[in-house]
Amino acid sequence: MDTAFSKLGLSDALAFGVQEMGYVEPTPIQAQAIPVVLSGRDLIGSAQTGTGKTAAFALPIIQKLGTHGKLRCLILEPTRELALQVEEAFQKFSKFTDLRVTIVYGGVGYGKQLEDLRGGIDILAATPGRLLDHMEQGNVSLANVDILVLDEVDRMLDMGFLP
Repeated sequence: MDTAFSKLGLSDALAFGVQEMGYVEPTPIQAQAIPVVLSGRDLIGSAQTGTGKTAAFALPIIQKLGTHGKLRCLILEPTRELALQVEEAFQKFSKFTDLRVTIVYGGVGYGKQLEDLRGGIDILAATPGRLLDHMEQGNVSLANVDILVLDEVDRMLDMGFLP
């Protein structure tokens, strides 16, 4: 299959999944970011809301991870709403894979989050506070994380999450 997304280096299966979701042409941020992330290089990207930034990092990450294993990708988000959006996007994009995606954020109970973490995940979207809680309780280990995404890092700093 020769699509605009496969020409960026995405596998046919992933390009097909993207096409099934209604995406035809990559946005400028996607066209620039996807090959960089696929090559394994670090990337700092900036684009307006609604330009497909999440797909720009999610699609190549899903391809790089390949198959289910251990927690290898952590995406930090400043708010629960953003974490939910990113987790939903990863769920949709990874539909045709065996990768497991989950989310941890504050303001809700630990039950479902613990269940998901103990069930084995590959990709975790998290807010900093709840991630720290789970780490302190021994519920999650970052030992195998190869890919770290700091999404909306300017907002995290504005909110007081300091390095």
